[in-house]
Amino acid sequence: MELKGQVVDIIYQNEINSYMIATFEMEEEITTIVGYLPFVSSGDMLKVIGKYVEHRDYGLQFKVDTFEKIMPETTEGLEKYLANGNIKGIGPATARKIVKLFGEETIHILKFEPNKLAQIKGISKQKAIEISESFIENWEVWQIVGFLEKFKIGAENAKKVYDLFGTNAIEEIESNPYVLIDIARGVDFNQIDKMALDLGIDYTNSKRIKSGIKYALIRATYNGHCCTLKENLIDFVKSLLNVDEDIVDDNIVKLKLEDEIIIEKRDNEQEWIYLYNFYKAEEDVANIILRLDNYKNVKKIKNINLELSKAEKDIDIILSEKQKEAIKAINENNVTIITGGPGTGKTTIIKTIIDIYKKNKYKPVLCAPTGRAAKRMTETTKEEASTLHRLLEIGKINEDYIKKKYNDYEGMPIDADLIIVDELSMVDIFLMKYLLKCIYPGTKLILVGDSDQLASVGPGSVLKDIISSQKITTIHLDKIFRQAAKSKIILNAHRVNNGMPFLKKDEDDIDTNEDFFFIKKESQEAILSEVISLCNGRLKNYGDYDFFSNIQVLTPTKKGLLGTKELNKSLQEILNPHKDGEIEKNSMGSIYRIRR
Repeated sequence: MELKGQVVDIIYQNEINSYMIATFEMEEEITTIVGYLPFVSSGDMLKVIGKYVEHRDYGLQFKVDTFEKIMPETTEGLEKYLANGNIKGIGPATARKIVKLFGEETIHILKFEPNKLAQIKGISKQKAIEISESFIENWEVWQIVGFLEKFKIGAENAKKVYDLFGTNAIEEIESNPYVLIDIARGVDFNQIDKMALDLGIDYTNSKRIKSGIKYALIRATYNGHCCTLKENLIDFVKSLLNVDEDIVDDNIVKLKLEDEIIIEKRDNEQEWIYLYNFYKAEEDVANIILRLDNYKNVKKIKNINLELSKAEKDIDIILSEKQKEAIKAINENNVTIITGGPGTGKTTIIKTIIDIYKKNKYKPVLCAPTGRAAKRMTETTKEEASTLHRLLEIGKINEDYIKKKYNDYEGMPIDADLIIVDELSMVDIFLMKYLLKCIYPGTKLILVGDSDQLASVGPGSVLKDIISSQKITTIHLDKIFRQAAKSKIILNAHRVNNGMPFLKKDEDDIDTNEDFFFIKKESQEAILSEVISLCNGRLKNYGDYDFFSNIQVLTPTKKGLLGTKELNKSLQEILNPHKDGEIEKNSMGSIYRIRR
């Protein structure tokens, strides 16, 4: 069905994904519309396409599949639209004055004769121009939204397209649809390609081939890679575009000449291809980390053996020879890597280093890539640790780093004598670059992590690659300490990394805690039953583990019987079921209840 009306009240709006529930007023009736409606505000006139559905709690609603913004057809509707806050310089009072003075000519005045707005008290000629520009921009964005919607490209990209191309955006895209590959993250290349071919672009057009190459490289970065082998890239692009190898090869050369990509020939004569910024990020990390390491060792402590002895007494620990070696390596070098699996003493090294350097009047700074890792660091060392983003005073790293302008980030210098970064395996190449650019020469940098742990979500394998380069002093910890050896979780983690099976009870002559169980089930239903049983009493009876305080369920997928969505529903029904008389809130397919 198609409905036409005005959004008169927004009941709910998700700022992240733009899901909205709103009251929608038509000529003869009012209904509730629900759906993903980005850039929609109260007062907007819409043409919506979808169907009526019956919600079990809220009754009849209109579920929107697609929508189009249209200009209000009455002066009352126009006043509401102008008053919704989207037009800079116009509030409810000013909107009322404009519509009262110009009536049905209001839109014409706003677009073509904005100087006349200065007839209204409180609107200067300058403000009139600003109001007109804001109105036109707001409307142009919606023309772009409608244009992109035809090709199933989300409205969230419309503002970005407008900012880049202005009022000529649609013409620019029609002349070269492939520009959307660089602008709109996650778009389907096949949609863009079909759009371009429908507009008459030839199969062997250089714009098409070059965009296919860049798209392939971007796809590789989504999987964590900074580059790909040339022959693999050519094979992928040939299949994607259905063109000959020679055409792909020619356009790789063109992209190289335009500084869009970089080709690196390595010792084995293989050629690896990078998007420009990814290569520069790797190059920056390599150059800066070597420069920091080769700088004069101005924070070296003279009698480190004596300091180690004092620290053992003060902290009441006995360091292993390997741990002492690590601390001495930190003293001798500006940049040091400490790596090893769980239970090998990395935290003890960090605590000792902090103790020694603080007593020598040096300032340590502790950080980690995630909030949870930083919190854990604080708990184990009793020193304040922050996330890298907070330390560097940056927000989420903009995913437009594909563009060259994002290669020149300059952050705030870090005030520290030594910087300790934990869980480095989770740091990607761009975050590592930003960190290194914020470190003063002479500051000691201690990089701690386990290359077998979680990899970064972003591109690059920073810890593993720096270790493999053998350019930075690295201490490998491989001894599991006695206390850690009592945990089968730690023992089995090391066994798995070494290609060995899990410990069985009859193999284990160590005084271990029974903190690890492997339960093998063949069906999803049987696994679900086990999870529910463990959460609903078995672990409580075994070790007084309370579900809401001590238990976390991890699953590798969102969908399916064992995905996060269905598991959460199943656990909720058992652990926090519906109770008559208690308040519940149903939102976007989830039921929220007060925890018992």
